Amino acid sequence: MAGQLEGKVAFITGAARGQGRSHAIRLAQEGADIIAVDICKQIDTVGYQMSTPEDLAETVSQVEALDRRIHAVEADVRDRAALQAAFDAGVAELGPVDIVLANAGIAPLSLNPVPEEWQDVLDVNLTGVYNTVEVAKPSMIEGGRGGAIVITSSTAGLNGIGGNTPGGLGYTAAKHGVVGLMRSYANQLAEHSIRVNTVHPTGVDTPMVVNDVMQEFLEADPQMGQAMANALPVPMIDAVDISNAILYLVSDAGRYVTGVTLPVDAGFTNKK
Repeated sequence: MAGQLEGKVAFITGAARGQGRSHAIRLAQEGADIIAVDICKQIDTVGYQMSTPEDLAETVSQVEALDRRIHAVEADVRDRAALQAAFDAGVAELGPVDIVLANAGIAPLSLNPVPEEWQDVLDVNLTGVYNTVEVAKPSMIEGGRGGAIVITSSTAGLNGIGGNTPGGLGYTAAKHGVVGLMRSYANQLAEHSIRVNTVHPTGVDTPMVVNDVMQEFLEADPQMGQAMANALPVPMIDAVDISNAILYLVSDAGRYVTGVTLPVDAGFTNKK
């Protein structure tokens, strides 16, 4: 039986591990080919271990195991030219892009905050999203086939959470900022039948959340830990739960859904 995304090509940032890898695999299971991008390097203000080239290679092998094609490139979403080159090379190999998942993000939260966290998190989580959509947009419009863009925001994109450090404030500001971007793009691109939405996960069981640095940060402020509790009796959700929501948004099942902020958050936002 043909998958829901047979013949489609998806451009995914932050694809080396965590949610990005999960999205790549889930879309490939439904027949999509993947252009996968990830920085695969450390950013100084980020305390936890970021992705590696080996992580990206693992995403490649898992997608190829599903008999789908994948073009993977190490590129930084902050570097518009590098991102454009990665996108163009992927299109040359796999064909025009129908789906864009602006997923790459960092969470520079630590007990020893530095002022630079603010700029780094805005550059990756907000400007990086802008760059991702901008490099893909002309090709999608020109293709005339419509398409779907999903930006990964957060419960911190709907609520005033995240703490009072430069990184925490920057994270919340950026995750709110991409909602404004999404709404503008949804209006601009509607005439081209390109739909644009955001997803808002609660805590997800990925290396960005499940690490010593993040646990230490949450444990140091019991109020913060409490504020991060979901309504449903689960501490965290799985990456595939976000992938399934994204699959709905990018498939024909969601063909008239655009301009929405979709929480996948175990009731977190409703509880606020």
